[in-house]
Amino acid sequence: MAVKSYNLSVRELRERIKSNEYERIGYKEELKEPKINTLIKNPVIIKTKNIPEKLTEYALHQLILEDMDNFLKELGVGFTYAGHEVKIKIGPTYHRIDFLLFNYNYNSFIVLEVKINEFKREHTAQIKEYMNYTDKHIKKVFHDKTIGIILCKKENKLVLEYVSDERIFTTTYQLEGDDSIELLSRH
Repeated sequence: MAVKSYNLSVRELRERIKSNEYERIGYKEELKEPKINTLIKNPVIIKTKNIPEKLTEYALHQLILEDMDNFLKELGVGFTYAGHEVKIKIGPTYHRIDFLLFNYNYNSFIVLEVKINEFKREHTAQIKEYMNYTDKHIKKVFHDKTIGIILCKKENKLVLEYVSDERIFTTTYQLEGDDSIELLSRH
């Protein structure tokens, strides 16, 4: 089995060990070419200076946008930011894709939908519609098919088992206050 080098500094390595990153990446040794769902961390830690008392989808979007660089690193390897609240028109109706990302390892766009509650089957219909729109109107012929990620508070494995599209994945999020990190880094 080949070992991949990430060229991390000692500080970055300590931070990854401290956040238990190795436990949150679903890795299966028998895979020769890892699939994207094995590279997405679960849960994704969203670090913030102050956690809101009442969390709304808008508030969660703002927490992600506050430190997008850290969020992309937390999400996994190869993710880049392409847009937030991307306005699209399907028929006479306008919709907004929560986050449009690109993964350079998979050469594909990523539609990321943020949900503050448990994963529901309705979420797959919404994200599939956005993925199809992205495939038809945004991606180029040299890009691979769009991938969908639903970031939710709680997964529902029974519902996910019956999702017919293998390009749709779920992961959970966990909010972490930044004040505890500052205290640890002083020592």
